[in-house]
Amino acid sequence: MIPDLIVLADTVHTMDGGHSDPIQAVAVRAGVVAAVGSRLEAQDWAQDGTRVVDLGSATLTPGLVDCHMHPVFGLDLTIGVDLSGAAGLEDVRTLLASESRNDDAWLRGWGLNPNAFGEVPLHRSVLDDVSGDKPALIRLFDGHSALANSRALEAAGIHGPCGFEQAAEVVCDGDGVPTGLLLEAAAMELVQRHIPQEPFSERKARLADLLRDFARSGLTGGHVMDHSEESSALFQALEADGELPLRLRSAPWCMPGSDETEWKRLARTMGTGGRRWSVETIKLFVDGTVDNGTAWLYEPDTLGQSTAPFWPRPEEYAAAVRYFAARGIPTATHAIGDAGVEYVLDALESLRGDVPADILRGTVHRIEHLETVPDGLVERFKGTGIVASMQPTHCTHYSLADQSDNWSTRLGKERADRAWRCRDLREAGVTLGIGSDWPIAPFEPLPIIADAQLRRRSGHPGEEPIAPAQALTALQALEGYTSHAAKAAGLWEVSGSITVGKRADFTAFDLNPLTTDPDEFAASAVLGTFVDGEIQFMLDRTA
Repeated sequence: MIPDLIVLADTVHTMDGGHSDPIQAVAVRAGVVAAVGSRLEAQDWAQDGTRVVDLGSATLTPGLVDCHMHPVFGLDLTIGVDLSGAAGLEDVRTLLASESRNDDAWLRGWGLNPNAFGEVPLHRSVLDDVSGDKPALIRLFDGHSALANSRALEAAGIHGPCGFEQAAEVVCDGDGVPTGLLLEAAAMELVQRHIPQEPFSERKARLADLLRDFARSGLTGGHVMDHSEESSALFQALEADGELPLRLRSAPWCMPGSDETEWKRLARTMGTGGRRWSVETIKLFVDGTVDNGTAWLYEPDTLGQSTAPFWPRPEEYAAAVRYFAARGIPTATHAIGDAGVEYVLDALESLRGDVPADILRGTVHRIEHLETVPDGLVERFKGTGIVASMQPTHCTHYSLADQSDNWSTRLGKERADRAWRCRDLREAGVTLGIGSDWPIAPFEPLPIIADAQLRRRSGHPGEEPIAPAQALTALQALEGYTSHAAKAAGLWEVSGSITVGKRADFTAFDLNPLTTDPDEFAASAVLGTFVDGEIQFMLDRTA
């Protein structure tokens, strides 16, 4: 064995539990791990032509993988002014007024947290006051809603309530006049289709920059929870210029109103892709969000909302899942509310009688988000093989320990106390993949790993933790980005640990993620990433 590359680090966490002696060296040949051992053993591996990268006191782990992200869809969700840092309504107005003075034909913004509005209702008049003669569309932070001004509603021909095949809504006041609030994709698309499209070249450049930022943050892969023909074209164009800096596994959407013809079309896309991207999963939605009153709860929220599924005829959702599962195609279902999570569990458990056992065993099905679930649903995960995919910073960035935030207020104390039950699911033996849901929340994995342990925002030690009993250990948090991320994609045989024969995807840290204080780790440096044993990013410590 003549390795192409040897990576040395004082600490190597292989995440496979197979070594009693410390590992400090990894050899790579043809893109896979060829050997692991000590620095002394590595001296015998090196031959002429072997590249040696000595990271000194660094820590090396399997490459970090974000289990839920939207890099291409996020291009649309991050146009205009970033409102995510707005602390109150005056901040929102100031930022929008400044953005309105640019030369664009539309006023755009994104990341708007409804908590910034306080007691003021989300209404088009807030945009009318600052947008001048421009139409305006502002995306809310959850990605499932937007606020349009009067000019935008006029441009879209929206004058009252609209009917949709899915649970979407043009919110209207008591007189049937649109307020400007648009809930879910079908309603937002009524306005979105009138906005001039960004040129492909600009989108390609923005995506290239974004993927490089992902790599610099420590990511070597991502589970992309959307896909379109444009996604394929962008990935192909970027690969024509060189390698993508991380692996991407995409999941096109299966939406309400689709039929077996559409399901067949989606099934034909499975396995297509390029060198480092592929279409591998089907994404479905069974509800919306708590913040907008479109989640699916057993009982209404405090405003009398969140009682309906995203699929008006949920049995059609179950039929779609059955269609894909019978063909060995994995599914990932967005389910936030307790009733939604239960319905997905029912649909997936019913597959046992409909799908051959060998196909069922070989296919991983996932539930995304699981923001509020009672004890009984946690117990039901045991032994099912169903994966939970969760985003710790949805909890730490958008809810508060005193439950005065919009999410908690809508749910009430009992349901808000069940917030993001990461630890309970892990203790139930559930595979738990962790991710960001970018651009809904920041993508940097180190703060997310820290927040999963702290149950508050890293770097804010004065904040009270939210449901602290649900904190993950440092090992569990790291597993969510490595070994459990691989299992969540059905890839444990080829990735997720530094094991001979597996992909040579690594992340190098300045500090040890398993022994460093979480706040300190969140603020520390990523030294480098490797994909297929090739350096994708290496920090220049001489600069």
